[in-house]
Amino acid sequence: MPFFSKKAKQKLTRLFYATDIHGSERTYRKFINAGKFYGVDVLVMGGDITGKLLIPIIAEKSGRYRATLQDKTEHLETNQELEGLIQRLGTLGFYHQIMDEEAYLALSQDDASVNTLFHRLARQRLEEWVDLAEERLGGTGIRCFVTGGNDDDPRVLEAIWREGAQAFFACEGQVVNVDDHHTMISVGFSTPTPWNTPREVPDEKLAEIIEDMISKVADLNRCIFNFHDPPNESTLDTCPMLDWDKDPPEPIVKAGQIVMHGAGSKSVRWAIEQYQPMLGLHGHIHEAQGMVNLGRTMCINPGSEYGEGILRGCLVTFADGQVEGFQMTSG
Repeated sequence: MPFFSKKAKQKLTRLFYATDIHGSERTYRKFINAGKFYGVDVLVMGGDITGKLLIPIIAEKSGRYRATLQDKTEHLETNQELEGLIQRLGTLGFYHQIMDEEAYLALSQDDASVNTLFHRLARQRLEEWVDLAEERLGGTGIRCFVTGGNDDDPRVLEAIWREGAQAFFACEGQVVNVDDHHTMISVGFSTPTPWNTPREVPDEKLAEIIEDMISKVADLNRCIFNFHDPPNESTLDTCPMLDWDKDPPEPIVKAGQIVMHGAGSKSVRWAIEQYQPMLGLHGHIHEAQGMVNLGRTMCINPGSEYGEGILRGCLVTFADGQVEGFQMTSG
């Protein structure tokens, strides 16, 4: 009988993380396909999953169509051109509705109806995304965890809570098991922004939400903090400082240079430094792609280029409460 025994090392778990796709059809499909492509066990989507704009497409009496996109009016002669525009709008993350001139004029004077239509189309796309994930991932053993972000309206987010789902799981406000040994908690709220998005809270309130989630975790050493807002002054939150008094907000320029600053959350940083989870997954600031260690915690922001149909992400492998490796991806 041996006097000493070596504890068997746990099997590595392979996770793919992406965030801030803002309704982009092409980017979401790449995200779902990344499960098989990278051979991962778990997919995680970190928030801001819905689009920002609704583009009306006007059906003219002549049989042509027109639409205004990014301040340019496009005239579409054929159904092929119409389909091309619809695909472009989907890549950009925009929603569309085809309507005649009379319906367009009536809608343009009714803000409540515009909001109702926007929310209906956003919910419809999310429902289709859940269906796609269930179809593509069902039977593969790959599980997909998704949370909303600050840009996502709570009424629209209801669409991702699918009873009886086999592969796609809404995870915000819950402690979920990413494997047999590691858990994850998810918070999609952010601190205030110049755009007054649907799910912003003061940093003090965000701290309360985070503390409530942390209190439910049995082993923080084996936990992932999936927090949409990045930790303050961590380089994962570096972006142009904006003048909130301008409409729309404009970057502040001094001596010919755009002023940069850390726009992340102090409460997120405090929680990470205080509790030292295994891994921090963040987003919100699209241009701040990177990795930084805060104590033992590896924190990641993969960034976002959703409007180009590019999926930025990060592959992370871990076992026994330790991150064994990571790789930023783009494609």
